[in-house]
Amino acid sequence: MPVNAPSVEKIPPGIVNLEDHARHAQTVLDANAWAYFSGGAGDEITLRANRSAWDTRQLYPRVLQPLAGGHTRIQLLGRTLAHPILLAPVAFQRMAHPDGELASAYAAAALGAGMVLSTNSSVAIEIIASTALSESARGPFWFQLYLQNDRAHTLALVQRAEQAGCEALVLTVDGPTEGARDRQRRAGFRLPPGVSAVHLADFQPAPALPLRPGQSALFDGLLAHAPTWDDVAWLQTQTRLPILLKGILHPADAAQAARLGVAGLVVSNHGGRTLDTAPATAQVLPRIVEAVAGSMPVLVDGGIRRGTDVLKAIALGASAVLVGRPYVYGLANAGAVGVAHVLRLLRDELEIAMALCGCATLEQASPGLLV
Repeated sequence: MPVNAPSVEKIPPGIVNLEDHARHAQTVLDANAWAYFSGGAGDEITLRANRSAWDTRQLYPRVLQPLAGGHTRIQLLGRTLAHPILLAPVAFQRMAHPDGELASAYAAAALGAGMVLSTNSSVAIEIIASTALSESARGPFWFQLYLQNDRAHTLALVQRAEQAGCEALVLTVDGPTEGARDRQRRAGFRLPPGVSAVHLADFQPAPALPLRPGQSALFDGLLAHAPTWDDVAWLQTQTRLPILLKGILHPADAAQAARLGVAGLVVSNHGGRTLDTAPATAQVLPRIVEAVAGSMPVLVDGGIRRGTDVLKAIALGASAVLVGRPYVYGLANAGAVGVAHVLRLLRDELEIAMALCGCATLEQASPGLLV
């Protein structure tokens, strides 16, 4: 496991945007890792829809607006951030590069981006925290949490995140079971030697329940103890950290979260990796924003590949955005330097889009910015 500063590498020639990073990463990653990081569920309809939903929204440029002194700063959970771009939780990053999550943390800290570390990280949270928390201009450092079958295991993860200095928990709620990931199954996906979910190493999986004739292995077995809203309420009593729910697509769920008083929401369909044909995040984002009526910040992920996408998300009511696959491709291409390059490209493109739309600040981005 890496414990020192990540390696310093160069961006391969010809990479000038996030799609270039993706194309080059496919030549770097083996078929096993490529299937895991790039694939979606089923026919990957939602995976494609996430991207196309941003493309179909058009920006309405304004001219001759005062732009001097403009900036990309935002306020989020009591902090001022340099820009609204965070790294989404992505598991097993050492499949993409030996430095894994450590490299991503260095890049995020250097570029002032927030980072959400996955429960299934392949580098320990304590190592990441020593990197993420040492940079004075860093963005927020959050921990993504899956509720475990055993509440004691969940509490152990929460306490570990608190002790490491994490500033919030991002509870993923849209994955009681994995989607039917055909691309991974075709590739015969398996974790390579030396890569594992290090935070779960000491936990034993729950024993399989005996099934009676006619019972479902999924509903009566794996999902017998699936998390519910009661578990969210319980978790709120167990931690001092603010809790954001990740995986909200339905306004009724957003309203329920608001009634519970959670700290924020992430509009997400798990990158198209769980329920295929679920709506694109850009499509439902305005409905979620309306449902919570300003009671909490709403973030969004899924298909964001350009600075124009970031501006569209803010115009639709998002407080910030998260990117996942793009930075993993940057990681595969050039380690920490590659992740930093992805973040820099997005921020530069965001500033360009703001200027050409007449927005000196992101507070000026509203639905009227979209055709």
